[in-house]
Amino acid sequence: MTMAITISERAAKRIARILSKEPSGTALRISVSGGGCSGFQYGFDLDASRAEDDLVLTRDGATVLIDQVSIPFMDGSEIDYVDDLIGQSFQIKNPLATSSCGCGTSFAI
Repeated sequence: MTMAITISERAAKRIARILSKEPSGTALRISVSGGGCSGFQYGFDLDASRAEDDLVLTRDGATVLIDQVSIPFMDGSEIDYVDDLIGQSFQIKNPLATSSCGCGTSFAI
């Protein structure tokens, strides 16, 4: 059984603001690849092309694309945006992650 991947309100607002300055049809692509200090790492890229089997998430003017290989690693996750004393960043709140690094872009399952 799979659980939905969601976008927080804060993340949607920030993504929409970024995409408003890009050509029409551009989306934020989030991917998972091997590497990073904890085993897997998230990638964040702007992408104007969509694969037929991409998961497309939309909220409040924000569009996020996730490829089929990355979806199982993000099952049940929330895409969030944090603006604190350390800095600004997108963070994935992933219930499958057993550990993560301090930067929030690397995780282990």
